[in-house]
Amino acid sequence: MAVKTEDLPLNNSCQPVFTVFTPTYNRALTLGRVYGSLQKQTFRDFEWLIVDDGSSDGTFELIQSGQREADFPIRYFRQDHQGKHIAFNRGVQEAYGELFLLIDSDDEFFPEALERFLYHWESIPMDQREQFVGVTALCIDQNGKLVGDPYPWDITDSDALEIRYRYKIRGEKWGFNRTAVLKEFLFPEILKRTYLPEGIIWNQIARKYKTRFINERLRIYWIESTSLVHGKNKARTNAQGGQLQHLNNLNNELDWFRYAPGDFFRSAVHFGRFSFHVGDGLGKQFKMLENRLAQVLWFLMLPLAVMIFLKDPK
Repeated sequence: MAVKTEDLPLNNSCQPVFTVFTPTYNRALTLGRVYGSLQKQTFRDFEWLIVDDGSSDGTFELIQSGQREADFPIRYFRQDHQGKHIAFNRGVQEAYGELFLLIDSDDEFFPEALERFLYHWESIPMDQREQFVGVTALCIDQNGKLVGDPYPWDITDSDALEIRYRYKIRGEKWGFNRTAVLKEFLFPEILKRTYLPEGIIWNQIARKYKTRFINERLRIYWIESTSLVHGKNKARTNAQGGQLQHLNNLNNELDWFRYAPGDFFRSAVHFGRFSFHVGDGLGKQFKMLENRLAQVLWFLMLPLAVMIFLKDPK
């Protein structure tokens, strides 16, 4: 039976616990991984929300087929091609679930994933839960190898900034966030049809909310030639997003400098590099930096920024 937006109940008490959200763009060949994972979930109180960013590969017909046979709600929205971050904002605004779980259109996850996420969320005492945005777990690749680093403890209550700068945890992770919180921290929409790093938003959230990080492997993160991970590092085509990411690091995160100075030296390099790609000269770059330490780091790393900029493929 096809499930349409208007078929779902409007009473909040009847809304799903999870919105599993997938932004997609010409991924009809891999969307089956997400669908298959949802079919196998041991916890069933969820909806699947898809925002199609202008696909032309039969994605709509594929989703229609899934709607006819699925025993869970599938809601589909289509927009002109604008970029994943625009699709993400649309998903947050359209979500019915209390908890919002992003899964890329070429990945899959374990049958107990939603059940384990909810278990850990409900393990946070009720009087403390408002301080938390969600729960984040580990990923493995399609060969079963852990992607990135485990957390310091099996249950670590922290935030994305401390995890990155103090504990040096790197690599792909996966988790849900409260939908109400995400509505406070939408992506800027001035940039379209370009890659905008998700860390821009996660790090803003980290200044206000904690996350429960768990050493459980719940997602299979496919790394292959067709994976979404490829193509994000094209310096020229993604320069605007890269500039914004590193500018944010330098303007808003330097209170972590003593824990990870190398990260900020690198951000100074790449801020200059990406700024040259978008056509911002030295004077404008200097004015964009809002504190003295950021300006000093940028100045010291400017020769390296120029060198890398000149070596980037045309």
